[in-house]
Amino acid sequence: MLQEIPRTEAAPHIPGITAQEAQAAARAVINLFARWELTDEEAGQILGGLSLRTYARWKKGEIGRIDRDLATRLSLLLGTHKALRYLFRDPDQAYAWVKKPNAMFGGQRALDVMLDGSIFALERVRAYLDAERGGW
Repeated sequence: MLQEIPRTEAAPHIPGITAQEAQAAARAVINLFARWELTDEEAGQILGGLSLRTYARWKKGEIGRIDRDLATRLSLLLGTHKALRYLFRDPDQAYAWVKKPNAMFGGQRALDVMLDGSIFALERVRAYLDAERGGW
């Protein structure tokens, strides 16, 4: 005889990321962007159009509220960083990779792809690196 399995809620009451975790991720991404030697304009564009003024406050430690879109971007960027650190023993090579042309991106740099500004562009870079390191 078949038994019905109780359904679980589609959206749990526990958020995927807390405000404190999001702020820690923002601080880590600021440091990552410094290692990648990005301009503030490039950083803002990758973060979905974050204004120069807001990014300047972030760099001073005044992060503020982070919405779901921005938290997703931060997560993708930290995942990209993690994948690069797995792929390269030398941290300098990992940090330099984003500015090197890549055949998989049509000769563009990963930075050029991410500067598209969309979450999909960040996911494209992340997915490529995960595939390269055998994450698929």
